Formats: sequence, C-alpha cells, structure tokens
Amino acid sequence: MPRPTSLSAAQARRLVVAAQGLARPRAGGRVDRRHLRRVVDTLGLVQIDSVNVLVRAHHMPFFSRLGPHDAGLLHRLAYQDRGLFEYWGHEASLVDVELEPLLRWRMAEEHRWGGPKSVGRERPDLVAEIEALVVGAEAPLTAAEVDVRLGTDRGRTGAWWGWSDTKKALEHLFWGGRVGAVRRTSFERAYCSRSHAVPPEVLDRPTPAPEEAKRGLLLVAARAHGVATARDLADYWRLPIGDVRPMVAAMVADGDLDAVEVEGWGELGLVHPKATVPRRARACALVSPFDQAMWERRRIERVHGFRYAIEIYVPQHERVHGYYVLPFLLGDTFVARVDLKADRPGRRLLVQAAWHEPDLADRGTDVDEVAARLLGELEAMATWLDLDEVVVAPVGDLAPALSTRLSRGGG
Repeated sequence: MPRPTSLSAAQARRLVVAAQGLARPRAGGRVDRRHLRRVVDTLGLVQIDSVNVLVRAHHMPFFSRLGPHDAGLLHRLAYQDRGLFEYWGHEASLVDVELEPLLRWRMAEEHRWGGPKSVGRERPDLVAEIEALVVGAEAPLTAAEVDVRLGTDRGRTGAWWGWSDTKKALEHLFWGGRVGAVRRTSFERAYCSRSHAVPPEVLDRPTPAPEEAKRGLLLVAARAHGVATARDLADYWRLPIGDVRPMVAAMVADGDLDAVEVEGWGELGLVHPKATVPRRARACALVSPFDQAMWERRRIERVHGFRYAIEIYVPQHERVHGYYVLPFLLGDTFVARVDLKADRPGRRLLVQAAWHEPDLADRGTDVDEVAARLLGELEAMATWLDLDEVVVAPVGDLAPALSTRLSRGGG
C-alpha cells in the first residue's frame, strides 16, 4: 500500500489519537502487568510529577488507556520487574528500560542545573564518598538517610530549592547515570546502584553514538505521536530543536520518517513509515495535564483546535477553568474539561468545575452525550481511586447536565 503524502485535518486527529493508545479498546477483564507493558511500549515513557491533588501523574496515562486497575501494578512493573527506570526523559520520567542505552549521551553531559553541577565540580570528594555509599548499600537510600550514614547532618544551604550538598551530589550522580533511583510510597526519591534500577543485561549493551541514540529516541516519539512536526518530536525528549531539524531531514532522506502535508498545519508533518490512518478513533478518556497528549500546547491546538493551559501555578483569582483541570477526549477530539480533586478523607471525587467546548455541534456531539460519557469515566475513576461517590459542584456550563445525569443514577 503506498504511503500517504498528505493528510486531512480529520485524518491527522485520528492518527494522533490512535498512536497514543487512547482509542484502543480497554481490556474486558482483569488488567495485569502485560496491559501496562503495552502502554509502555506505545509511549516509551511517562512523566513523573509531585502534584497529588487527584493521583500521581505517572499513574494517570495508564488509567486513561486501561481504565480501573491495581495501582500497585506500575510499582511492580517499574521497581520489581525493572521494566521501567527513572531518569530525565521529557521531564522526570519513568522510561522503558529498553531505551536506557539511548539516553547515555545525556548522562555523559553536565547537569543542566547549577546546584548539582557546582557540587560536581567543587566537591568531588563528597561526590565520590556518596557514590561509594549508595552503590555499596543493601537497599536504596534517601538523601536524609545518606546524611545519617555519613554521620553528619550537612544541612540545607538555603539555595537552589534549599537542597543540601548531599542532595545536590546525589542528583549530580543520578543525572550522570552513576546511581539509579526508585520511589517509595512517600514518593521521595531513593538512590541505589544502577544495577538495582536497570537489569545488568541492559547495562551491558553497547552505548550507541549520540546521533544514533537521538535518532532512536525520535523514532520512539514519532510512533507515539502518529504525525508530528520536528518541534513536536524534539519536545518529547527535550532535545534542542536546532539539533533535531537536520537530524529529521536526514531521517526523511534515509526513509526512517515520511514527510507529509497536513491540512492547516503550515509545515510538514513527520510520520513513522509503519503508521496507518484508522478509519475512526473511538476514544473516551480523561487525560492528565502531564500526559503525552498534553505536553506540547501548540500541538494540541494545531491537531485538535483545543486551547489548554495548566492553571496550578496561576493565582486563584486569575484561573479560568480551575486548579487541576483534565481535558476529556471523546472520539478523536477534546470536548470538555473538568477540575478534579480526590477528597480522600471524605471518600469523594470532587468535580469542582465542568466545562464543555463551545463548538460541540461542529465536533459531532451534544452536551447531553458529553455529560453521559464523561460521567461514566468519572465513576470509573472514583472506583479506581477507592472513592465512594462523585460530587459535582455547580460551576461551569457542563455542570448542570452532569448533575442531572448523576441524579438519574449515572451514565
């Protein structure tokens, strides 16, 4: 079958949603580690973030694609099976362990942040002492535990997030791939030997040349994106766009990527040669602000005509839609957004505001359908988070329809 040389806007949307695994039918039975592994194979990595108003960010991409499941599965897949390892991918991320060799060029570079970089340069004896301690420890150690083992409280300096020199040294070692890291139930990063975090058979693989490794990462991004610009691909792994543009041109010339015209884009789209455009994309998913689908805001607007800004860091009186707002994907586009909070003491999933997109008719749906499908996802989320009920506040133009549906007994 000949490869397409152009895509309509609708084809591009369907290709994007399908490539991200959001249109795949959910498992009919019990979700196990194989299902999570399939998501990892699709995305390559998931972002970690400390925001916990609903659930930790790295869990949400799995719920969006699989529905309710045992949240402990991810911890076991990552830290017991060592199927993922923590490193700087997009931001702090859990990365498919098979990709570890492709990130060694980054480990060989200086840390991007001043604190760990300065400790690495100015206190090599401390760095070496801490490395020997962590690598030789029987179990992973937090920064505080390292201080105890060293027999001193080195204290916080008041600079660079208030990190102590011990913490900066640990982050210097972690960036450089000299130690690994795991997460405990408290979410605090604990440091360990590399072989504790990454299987020896992966560590023993040869290190590819930096350009070869980056091209490999760009292919991962291309598969996960469906269709993307060079800037989209660069953002996936936080690669400098100046380095990526000539690399992408070479990949197109070599047949590793296809260049296509996309309706309304204004620049060439890039497609993995094995990508296929589905006839339809029947997604129904609440999507985290830290999901791959939301990483590049300009891309979201280009593909979906959907403007989104995370408002966590916006003063309350300036927020438009709410504090922790999740877009709702239905079909092949975003149709609504909800401000969610898990009230764990009260065992309630709080919908603090609910808004639908103003052009629902143009998107082929209506408010009542959106409310019904959204409520189904909210009830599934409440089940997943072990909450007893969904509570809808009277805020936002979708809230009345959502409340009506809820009073009728659900979606």
